[in-house]
Amino acid sequence: MTHTFLLEPGRWILQGSWLERNQMPINLKGMTLVAWNRDNWFTMATKLIFPDSDRSDIAFQYKGRLDNGERQYTFLLQHGFLGQVEGEGWICPDTIVQRYWVLSDKQRRSGFETLHRINDDTYYLTCGILAGHFLNITMEASLERQPNN
Repeated sequence: MTHTFLLEPGRWILQGSWLERNQMPINLKGMTLVAWNRDNWFTMATKLIFPDSDRSDIAFQYKGRLDNGERQYTFLLQHGFLGQVEGEGWICPDTIVQRYWVLSDKQRRSGFETLHRINDDTYYLTCGILAGHFLNITMEASLERQPNN
């Protein structure tokens, strides 16, 4: 099974829920753009909006490198909520798993993301943000690939 998310350039629409500790889930919508250059570097930009809430939008800007035939990669991330982040990802048969940690952070925040492939055009994302040993935020969303126009 080959992946279309991340491994191919594309535009993806997100829809799901954001949940903070001791709070009710908040609906979210968003878009992710994935681009590649010739040197095996990728960029991924995501923007989340919260249409039924006064919560501010959150933007993510990834830059990483994945060599042809490899299953593991590293990335840098400018996270609109966490700041400067560094991470690693693994391309598994049915999922893409990412783990990251916030640089120079006294709260010892870190996070993870799992993208489960449903089919070529659909993935299901679950992720969490931790502070120390405590899970503080989770997000779940479906991602639908948009046709190239």
